[in-house]
Amino acid sequence: MSYQVHLHCDPQYKYTSASLAAAATATLTYEQAVPGEVTIVLTDNRQIQDLNRRFAGRDLPTDVLSFADGSRDNKTGNTYFGDVVISVPMAKVQAEEAGHSLEVELSLLTVHGVLHLMGYDHVHLEDHEQMWIAQSSILGNLGHKITIPRERI
Repeated sequence: MSYQVHLHCDPQYKYTSASLAAAATATLTYEQAVPGEVTIVLTDNRQIQDLNRRFAGRDLPTDVLSFADGSRDNKTGNTYFGDVVISVPMAKVQAEEAGHSLEVELSLLTVHGVLHLMGYDHVHLEDHEQMWIAQSSILGNLGHKITIPRERI
């Protein structure tokens, strides 16, 4: 399938762009998604807290937010899956706590966010397990052999 990943981030975060695109593409491929596009946004805690407050009703920073779209481009037929917004400062803290690199943490958060765009959720235990299995498989395919604490997902 043909996928496009658009990256929007502060220049200080650009070094991660290739791994983020690979993580998003690997997730769409794993899901056998129709041809389409996704946008990954790297931001700070202040901006993600504002989005979290406005769209999720939680006035605190978080690591990743997903905004599903699903619209189709009439010219290309491609689906716009939506946006994944990641807090880099939060990712740095979580990477240190987990004992892996920032690049791996950003890949994890990208996979997690794109899975949400694909319809995964983790409200119920069964859904949580399915998302965790998919996430672990995708990260393994990317060469990231990490243990993801269940409470983080």
